[in-house]
This record gives sequence, C-alpha cells and structure tokens, in this order.
Amino acid sequence: MAADTKLPPAPPSPSASLQQGATSVDDVTRALPHALGPEKSLLSSMLQDPQEYIGVAIEERLTADHFYLPSHSTLFGFLIELFEAGQEVELVSLVQRLLDRGLLDRVGGPASLTDLYTYAPSPGHFRHHLQLVKDKFVLRSIIQNSNEAIAHAYDAPDEVAALLDTVESKILAIREGAETNKAPTLKQSVDEVIDQLQALMSGEKTQQGLSTGYEMLDRMSSGLKPGEMFVIAARPSMGKTSLMMNIVEHICVDLGKPGMVFSCEMSAFQIVQRLIFSRAKFAFNQISRGFSPGKGDLQRIQRAAMEIATSKMFIDDTAGITINELRAKARRKKRDNDIQFIAIDYLQLMKSRTKQAENSREREIAEISAGIKGLAKELKIPIIILAQLNRGPEGRTGDSRGVPRMSDLRESGAIEQDADLVGLLYRSAYYADSAEEKEAEAGKAELVLAKNRNGETGHIPLTFVADLMRFEPGPTTHEEER
Repeated sequence: MAADTKLPPAPPSPSASLQQGATSVDDVTRALPHALGPEKSLLSSMLQDPQEYIGVAIEERLTADHFYLPSHSTLFGFLIELFEAGQEVELVSLVQRLLDRGLLDRVGGPASLTDLYTYAPSPGHFRHHLQLVKDKFVLRSIIQNSNEAIAHAYDAPDEVAALLDTVESKILAIREGAETNKAPTLKQSVDEVIDQLQALMSGEKTQQGLSTGYEMLDRMSSGLKPGEMFVIAARPSMGKTSLMMNIVEHICVDLGKPGMVFSCEMSAFQIVQRLIFSRAKFAFNQISRGFSPGKGDLQRIQRAAMEIATSKMFIDDTAGITINELRAKARRKKRDNDIQFIAIDYLQLMKSRTKQAENSREREIAEISAGIKGLAKELKIPIIILAQLNRGPEGRTGDSRGVPRMSDLRESGAIEQDADLVGLLYRSAYYADSAEEKEAEAGKAELVLAKNRNGETGHIPLTFVADLMRFEPGPTTHEEER
C-alpha cells in the first residue's frame, strides 16, 4: 500500500471563489453544490457491506474527488486502497489502520466513523445516492472550470484559439466523466468477436467498417473503422482530392451516412460542382467548348444534384484552419448530427498555433497529425486525410520513376507513425516521356496500400476518368496477367 493517502483540497473559501472569477457578492457567499447526506449514506453502506458496495462504487467509477467533505474523500480513498489490496474492511481494525497511518483525525476520529457506520441507510437507495453525489460533483466541476476560463480570459492569453479548445475539452471531459462507461468484460468481447465471425460467414456482414466504394480496398482494409486515420498521399495533380471525394460521395450519398469534409484548398462551390457533374457522368468542361447537354444529360445532372442536396454531407471550406478549430467544429457536428466520418483536404495546409509549432514546421505537422489521430479515437469515427509527398518520386529512374514510397511523406515521419492506413496514389501517364507513351498509359492509376495496421498491404489498380475527375475500380493484377 502507499505510504499515505493524498488529502483532496478543501472546498474553496469565499475569498478564493472571488479570486477565481466570481462576478457578484452572491457568487462569493454561496456554498458550492454538495450532498452530505448521500455521501454519508454511501460510506455507511460501504462500511457495513464492503464487498458489495465498494465493488459497485468502483464499477460506477466513483472517485475520492466526487466527495465534497475532505474527511469523506479521505475515508473513501482509504477504503478503496484496502479493498484493492484484498484486506478486510471492519470497523475496529479500520480505526487502528487509520491511526497507524496518521489519518484518523483527518476522517473525524472514532466518533465520526461510528456515526457513519450507524447511519443505516436503505441499501436499495445506494445507486440513487451515488448518482446524487456524482451530480453535485459535476456542478462543482462546471463552476470550477468556468471560473478558470473567466480568469484566463481576463489575462488575455496570446493563444486564444488554444484557450478555446482547452475550455471546450474540459467541458466535454465533464460530460464524459458524468456518464458511466463500463468496460466490457472478457466474455462480452469474446461474444462480439464470435457474433462478427458468424455475420461474416453468413454473408450478413462483409466488413467491419464503412465501405469506400472500392471493393479491393474494402477487402484489404475491412472498411474504414472507428478510430482509424487513413492517409491518402500523392504528388500534386495525381487526383487525390478526386479519390477522397469519390469515397465521400459513396458513403454520404450511396450509403446515406452523415459525414464532414474540411477543404483547405477548394471552395464548397467547387467541391459540389465537381461532385454533381462527376456523379452525373457529364464532363463539365464540355460546356466551355460549346457543347450543350441533351435532355438525358440534364436529367442525370438534376438527379445527381438532388441526391447530393438531400445527403448528410457537411462541407467546411475554411482556408488555413487550425487543428484546434477543426477539432471544435468536428465535436459539435458529432454531437448535433452524429457524423460517421471526417475527410480533410489536406494536412499540410492546416495550421497549429502553439509556440512549439512556431519554430519548427516538422513539429507543427507532427502536432496536427497527432491531433487528427486523437480526434478519430475521441469521436470513435474514421478520418480520411490527404497529404502531399515530397519530390522523391520524380528523382527515381527506370521502372521506379514516379512510384511513391511511404518515406516520401513530406515534412514529418509522424504522419507515417500515426496513420493506421497509408495509401499512395500514382498515375503512370503523368511521368510519360512521349505522346505515344502518355496515350498508352492514359487512365491507368494505382493506390499502393503501403501501411495497414490491421490487415494486408498491396497494390490496388484503379482507372482514372480525367474528364469526370473520377476514379473507377480497375482490374486486379491477376486478371490482367490472365
């Protein structure tokens, strides 16, 4: 056991409350929310039947911080310590142990312990009283965080965006802490695995995550899974935005799932224009060449426009968005619209405004990459993010000319480390030396799945339809050989 039990801070005095940002006399004189009766009830139940009620308290994630009185907090912490060490919790020996540790006076002495033991609450009210104690703790946390936010705001910090993100994160943490999140038992996890296996074998479920619309990619990745970060990287003009938006279109329009697109390069108008004409299979550049769409073309365009308009696709085209701003917007969209994925175009156009990032571009990219991965885990959704490659592919010769490698990711190895999936997009026609070679290679594209944390890697052939800015599934390598 530890040498001592840490005593939680006492409730703030009125003067302390004033220093923390109270705005009126009433704010100073009012006591913080608390529920002393339910606190005594919980401790009494745990003293009388420790095996039952201390276990319930641990299961419900009750901590010493939830108790308002320091004496109650200290006693609860000591009870948890004894319980976890497998030692018997009994009144006489408990008094002796507290005395030996110099904690008896902190919990109010033997008389206070006897009073708690004989408080005799109804066991059926334990969970109700536990919820009351947690509710009062939530209210105190809101007050404390609000006072801290007010104090920091008056101090006029240089990093306003960072402060806003910190405040929002703390408020969300209060919500998450207030909700009991029981860890699954081993049996529950095993049952889930078996259920998934049976669904896969019966054909009811073909993959674990969201479908991308590309069968071979879905098979290799098992779909885009919650908490995963999928990086699609390429040199400029390879069509990585088109590939990302093809995936977004499939998920939002074909599957009807809500999702959010952050575009740091293209405007929302440009994205929607490209989506409509690509989905309608009508080359928009034909209009600039004097070609008028026919009746069938117009019907397809109208149908595509209606399908996209009624989808739950949300587009934010803020240029140079910071990672803090993106996280704040994503959290709100998840809360308000339950978005199932996020797509970002592209990583190197984002910003981080921390002081560490000001002095190092590599550090800035690392912070952004880690922030995106953390957001995917926090919101439990997959995030697709585009990234630029350096000039490495251009410097290669022979059959390797233009072929990307994972080491070509620009400015930071952190991207490679944080990503669960890394796809390198490549079009051989872009590197053709002659018109004949360019014509022969036209339309050929490949997504090299260079990293797959939970599955196989390999080459995924695609067909690029330049007029439509669209990637279609290509034949497999085995089919080409046959």
